[in-house]
Amino acid sequence: MNIAHTKSDVIFDVDCHNFDQLVIEMSHKKPVLVDLWAEWCSPCIVIAPILLQLIDEYEAEVLLAKVEVDKGDGENMKLAGHYRVRGFPTVILFIDGEEKSRFSGAKPLPFLRHFLEEHSVPSPD
Repeated sequence: MNIAHTKSDVIFDVDCHNFDQLVIEMSHKKPVLVDLWAEWCSPCIVIAPILLQLIDEYEAEVLLAKVEVDKGDGENMKLAGHYRVRGFPTVILFIDGEEKSRFSGAKPLPFLRHFLEEHSVPSPD
């Protein structure tokens, strides 16, 4: 039975105040990709639709948490600092409450698929 999911079920904004609940806790149920991005960052704009396509392909089996690092009062930048993010975009994969891997920069869809498969996230095929 195929249950329809809304975008907000699988793609959502997070910040430093709800990160543990929405990313760390949720990653015990499903893998969570965290996209740390900035509005002024050209590669961030490039990878955004590619990440959306990837999440669509995985049919709600992988979640996407978006962290706009410049939003708010600088608290999200502290979150980026906590995870030692050196450039944007940085995408971090969380599984079972832990960071499993990461990459930085805009990457093509085949790279993203391979990135998930490499970390034992089953392909939707």
